[in-house]
Amino acid sequence: MTHRLAIYDMDRTVTFTGTYTGFLIHVARAMAPWRLVLFPCVILLMLAYVMKLITRQRLKELNQALMIGSNVQRAKLMPHVESYAERVVAKNVRAGALAQIARDKADGCTLVLATASYRLYVEPIARRLGFDAVIATDHLSQDLRYVRAKIAGENCYDTGKLRMIKAWMAAEAIDRTTTHIRAYSDHVSDAPMLEYADVPFASNPHKPLAKLAAERGWTRVDWN
Repeated sequence: MTHRLAIYDMDRTVTFTGTYTGFLIHVARAMAPWRLVLFPCVILLMLAYVMKLITRQRLKELNQALMIGSNVQRAKLMPHVESYAERVVAKNVRAGALAQIARDKADGCTLVLATASYRLYVEPIARRLGFDAVIATDHLSQDLRYVRAKIAGENCYDTGKLRMIKAWMAAEAIDRTTTHIRAYSDHVSDAPMLEYADVPFASNPHKPLAKLAAERGWTRVDWN
């Protein structure tokens, strides 16, 4: 094989808990604490998403506009992004995931973090964890001095994540026919990615993925 890839989902796979809400609160507290009074609106928006009144992508855009702002200077934002990454790595990463990442690296795999979370804060986390590449949801930033509460392209989720993985591989000139892929996720929404892999792992799976993994014969791992 020409390439060996180890592709990891992030939230609740590498981390114990989700990172997106924590990111919003961390930045709001640091940059504009008054925005914390708007947090109940985040919960209402989540209910609207559950009721299918808004898309998952629009949910993320509206939450960011509420808690961080619709147009934020990148230079002012990035120190808080970095401090959030430090906090995640220090307090919210599974030891078992770290051990597996180290094994995959020792096996010669290119380590890829593929997540629906925003590249903005995923890249600093990935850098600290030793990943080689990030595939994530991107912000639309026509003026690079600002971060806008608008997603560029697809939300890196479900079949969209697999499309983005394939697009990244094509851009890196990685031929699937000569590539061995290991993939790790906790959530059934990543079934397309897991099916695409040669060796799929249901990592700390929730019930729907645990059931699917048992049906498909995928290996289950439970990391501390």
